Amino acid sequence: MATDHIRYDVLARDALRGVLRHVLTDVAQHGLPGEHHFFITFQSKADGVKLSPRLLAQYPEEMTVVLQHQFWDLVVTEDRFEVGLSFGGIPERLVVPFAAIKSFFDPSVKFGLQFEAADEAEDTDESENAGEAATAAPTPVSLPPSAAATDDPPSDDEPPRSGEGAEVVRLDRFRKK
Repeated sequence: MATDHIRYDVLARDALRGVLRHVLTDVAQHGLPGEHHFFITFQSKADGVKLSPRLLAQYPEEMTVVLQHQFWDLVVTEDRFEVGLSFGGIPERLVVPFAAIKSFFDPSVKFGLQFEAADEAEDTDESENAGEAATAAPTPVSLPPSAAATDDPPSDDEPPRSGEGAEVVRLDRFRKK
């Protein structure tokens, strides 16, 4: 199979991260429009991620944050975003490089992006150098019909929303199996 010298997978990944950057920049300037809210999953120990030791102990591999009602001081730069959130009533400041993000999901419009983990991307680079073909890293995701319904009440397997602090959730129920 021919070697991809152009690296379409990297170009597509970077373009889709640009979509995420653009959306967060707009939210930082104007707030969340309408019913939009975001589930952002990232690798807790990726280079450049800054979490408190308490959160890192609680979420050693990956963490999902929800940007909806209670967040503040959202700052977006070329390579990362920073945001203030409250976890169990304790305010925290998170720094998340775009390269650490595994998935982004806006359930209000059923739009999501999934990104290849940084270490998987490096493995892909190495395997491609060995002559194997690489697949595109980012892929838009669609919800299963059960998760796509917007008027349904929360299911019993979801914890009740407390209204106090940020909610950390796992996106496994939204992922294709």
